[in-house]
Amino acid sequence: MGSWTLDDISWERFDPAKVDGDIVRIVKAASLVEQNGADYAHYLCGVFHDDPDFQQVARRWGAEEIQHGEALGRWATLADPGFDHRAACARFTSGFRVDLGAERSVRGSRAGELVARCIVETGTSSYYTALAEAATEPVLREICRRIAADELRHYKLFYSHLKRYLAADGIGVWRRLRVALGRIGESEDDELAYAYHAANDAALPYDRRRAARAYARRAFAVYRRHHVERGIAMVFKAAGLDPQSRLMRWTAGLAWWGLRHRARYLQRLAA
Repeated sequence: MGSWTLDDISWERFDPAKVDGDIVRIVKAASLVEQNGADYAHYLCGVFHDDPDFQQVARRWGAEEIQHGEALGRWATLADPGFDHRAACARFTSGFRVDLGAERSVRGSRAGELVARCIVETGTSSYYTALAEAATEPVLREICRRIAADELRHYKLFYSHLKRYLAADGIGVWRRLRVALGRIGESEDDELAYAYHAANDAALPYDRRRAARAYARRAFAVYRRHHVERGIAMVFKAAGLDPQSRLMRWTAGLAWWGLRHRARYLQRLAA
């Protein structure tokens, strides 16, 4: 496990007067996605079936992801006593399943799989950093800071194993970049949308577009430019590009413009 447990959280500092309703909704969704860590660890152990050292890493990572979900779920229950985290998790896993029987990576190679894992950890590290800075409720800020630190450590861990597999798999910069871009594009898939639905709107029929927009409108609001710049630099590193280059800075600026444009569009739709 990581360097902290649920008992280390200062739960007694919870301040209901500083709870933001929109943040509660995205935290509920995040708690379900994080709770899926065991399934993703199982998938990784199947892909790396002959690498016991990495399997051990994957299982430990999965356990830490589950702890993230438990911490976020406990906070969400404090913020909304009517929220049943366990029932929401059950709804989510019944509607969104990871391929537990996979023996080969959907990325085409093990190195590609590790690039994709680095991209996921980039997104979560940036997201929880942004959420910690946007939130005013002290317990949530503490939880998100701890999770963000874990996710950055996970990125470094997957990156260290990526370096082991690059030569063996013969995957170059362009293939790494294609995997990275493909995984970024998957942030618009059913996982986050369905998690938002299962956590917040389960009484309604599932509408992927509605749920995805509801989640994105609230999540995009917590980001600032420095979060995007840091995330793009991490993506460049995972893809084998220079994270200090002029191209990185230009890409980060474009990504920030795109995020703000999408956030304003979603706000107009909601209005």
